[in-house]
Amino acid sequence: MTTVDGWDERIPGVLRLPSGRLIRGRGLRHPLDPVAPGPSYGVYLLGKPPERFPWESRWIRWPDFRLPTDRADARAVLTEVWERAAAERVEIACGGGRGRTGTALACLAVLDGVPPQEAVAYVRARYDRRAVETPWQRAYVRRFAGR
Repeated sequence: MTTVDGWDERIPGVLRLPSGRLIRGRGLRHPLDPVAPGPSYGVYLLGKPPERFPWESRWIRWPDFRLPTDRADARAVLTEVWERAAAERVEIACGGGRGRTGTALACLAVLDGVPPQEAVAYVRARYDRRAVETPWQRAYVRRFAGR
């Protein structure tokens, strides 16, 4: 694992988890801030493989407004994201940066100790008030701890 300087909390989309880990969520349709540093590791939640990035990345097949097609793989990747966020700049992104990204961030909050029934509200209060867009995404977060 490579150790890098972490995210600056003032960068849009950076979420602080209760442990202090910082993870950036974003929508791929929005341009990157040219002044902000890039991630060292990114996870992309899309229905088809993303473009190549100049940093290490993973893809989770996750169609828009839905859930990951392979839930066990998604859990393993999100657990890796949580672990790597302790020492690396990690980002999670989907097309718009709200539904799938918000759902993944809420799952990371659960891994970090936020009770599953509070994780969506935690992410909405600290990342985007419209994060986690569908009822099945909210249910996925509530069940995430028990998988």
